[in-house]
Amino acid sequence: MKKLVIVLILLIVLLASWSRIQKYLPNITPLGSSIQTEKVKVVSEESVTIADVKKVGPSVVTVEELSIPQSSNSLDVGPFQIFGFGTPSQSQDQTPQVSSIGSGFIVTSDGLLVTSKHVVSDIGAKYDIVTSTGKKFTVQKIYRDPLNDIALLKINTDENPGTTLTAASLGDSSKLTVGQFVVAIGTALGEFRNTVTTGVISGLGRAVTAGDQFAGYIENLNNVIQTDAAINPGNSGGPLVDSGGNVIGINTAIAQNGQNIGFTLPINIVKDSIDNFNKTGQFNRPYLGVTYTTISQEVALLNDVVQGAYIRSVITDSPADKAGIKMGDIIVKFDNQKVSDKNELSGLIGKKKAGDTISVTVWRDGSTKDLNVNLGTAPNQ
Repeated sequence: MKKLVIVLILLIVLLASWSRIQKYLPNITPLGSSIQTEKVKVVSEESVTIADVKKVGPSVVTVEELSIPQSSNSLDVGPFQIFGFGTPSQSQDQTPQVSSIGSGFIVTSDGLLVTSKHVVSDIGAKYDIVTSTGKKFTVQKIYRDPLNDIALLKINTDENPGTTLTAASLGDSSKLTVGQFVVAIGTALGEFRNTVTTGVISGLGRAVTAGDQFAGYIENLNNVIQTDAAINPGNSGGPLVDSGGNVIGINTAIAQNGQNIGFTLPINIVKDSIDNFNKTGQFNRPYLGVTYTTISQEVALLNDVVQGAYIRSVITDSPADKAGIKMGDIIVKFDNQKVSDKNELSGLIGKKKAGDTISVTVWRDGSTKDLNVNLGTAPNQ
């Protein structure tokens, strides 16, 4: 009897002390609960990826170029080395050959497609597109955006009667957040069509310089999306898709010296280009006619100059040339707005319309000078 009483007393003491013991075990959760939570996470990500591929996959195309093979002593380097293969051709055969060089996606069911401008940079070449089902169409017309790495391709749907073209759903890139799940689809390495990779948005508002200085093609890309979704040569021009199956960017470049660092043009830029094209039948962009390098405040202080856009060259007979802007000038104000690395000249020009007369303040030989520029229309390339 005494033993039973002792056991009961011990149980009561243990129960009374349990709340104190729990304080020392705050991070312990049931093993089954942890496994179940992880399983839900994996299934959710897998389901989103599958849904995105089913929705957007049929809209993704491969862009092919019909070209004459180069001789064995020449090196084939594309305008964007980061997407080029850089492989010397060993063939002496001059018969035109087809090579898959990039990706794109359908934006209207009547045959309007989007790709990167550098994918179709050879103005004298002929291009085809191949759908996800293997149907081939000849590109009838190419409209290249003079300001952005964007090109619109028009095909004749009558080439393959009965073929239905599925237009991709375009999202809103102004609502993106870092860490958001994304899916990239394209023709990886110019060979593996509709390759799917996943990742997240790694950064927003990036400014990068893409291209190959030895090939003579350099382009400054502003306000681009950074992603760690694997993007390979051949993916250029393909879509970056959000978890709702909406295209939020067009894959453009990768960092050569990094791993899984890719860059994507926001889809809102593409949408603006499409709207502009639908209204005018061309890319009707305001045009100043200069090349420049932005001088930041730090660089300005180090070189005893002013902050702004340093003019590297002026196009002959351009609006800038007619207004008296000269090479070596620094544009410090455009329409009374200060020009800086955070308020770039290209962005200020893009907000205007062709035909607008704009006041421009330049810094020249230690003093400022006010000029009036009548913006023209950028020539389509």
